[in-house]
Amino acid sequence: MNMKLGAPGENFLTAEKLIRKAAEENPDVIVLPEMWNVGFFPREALREMCDAECSEVKKRLGALARELGVNVVCGSVANLRGGKVYNTACVFDRGGKCVAQYDKVHLFTPMREQEFFTSGDSAGIFELCGVSCAVMICYDLRFPELSRTLALSGAEVLFVVSQWPKERMEHLRVLTAARAIENQCFVVCCNSCGEAEETKYGGGSAIIDPWGKVLASAGAEEEIISAACDISAVTEIRKRINVFSDRRPELYKI
Repeated sequence: MNMKLGAPGENFLTAEKLIRKAAEENPDVIVLPEMWNVGFFPREALREMCDAECSEVKKRLGALARELGVNVVCGSVANLRGGKVYNTACVFDRGGKCVAQYDKVHLFTPMREQEFFTSGDSAGIFELCGVSCAVMICYDLRFPELSRTLALSGAEVLFVVSQWPKERMEHLRVLTAARAIENQCFVVCCNSCGEAEETKYGGGSAIIDPWGKVLASAGAEEEIISAACDISAVTEIRKRINVFSDRRPELYKI
């Protein structure tokens, strides 16, 4: 998605349009990128632009998930809660119920995110249609401790929602593949594109299987990609290459 910086009204309309278009393929899950409501991220009047308690997301996109009968991983939005601003991902099931709400735990200090946002303190595990899933937000991808924790908690699909810059796209490709291979799970990455002030975002969304094979990938512009994920592949590879049973956690100092 190519969102406009500091234009939540317009971005909501764009998100709704893209979700309806994606739903034409009758998918199980639709995914949005990070901070799609305001872009990453307006310093001026940020609190006023926030979706307080994610109320608008829950009202509009929860209703849309129910109308279309599709699970929606709503990327993340700037969320004002309890007087603090969070970078929050909401997940809706086919009935429009919010089954998970995750606050980004690793804030991107190079862009001073920590000066404007409060970090979360819990992992984003949830279930969709009987499949154990988890969500990470952008910078979280650089912390293998988090993705391994999610995998050890049973996650078979890791959703990565991001606003990853164009100049570091190779990092995004390598890290998403690494998280898929090392955790023997599917990684579904939805990245933004376009520009926000001086930063250009790289697109390049991808769906990666547990072997690290890219099942679908996007270019640098706004587009919709899709792929079928055979979840049984997770069980198969975890039996063939037993990294989880062969771990030596008593030696790890992290």
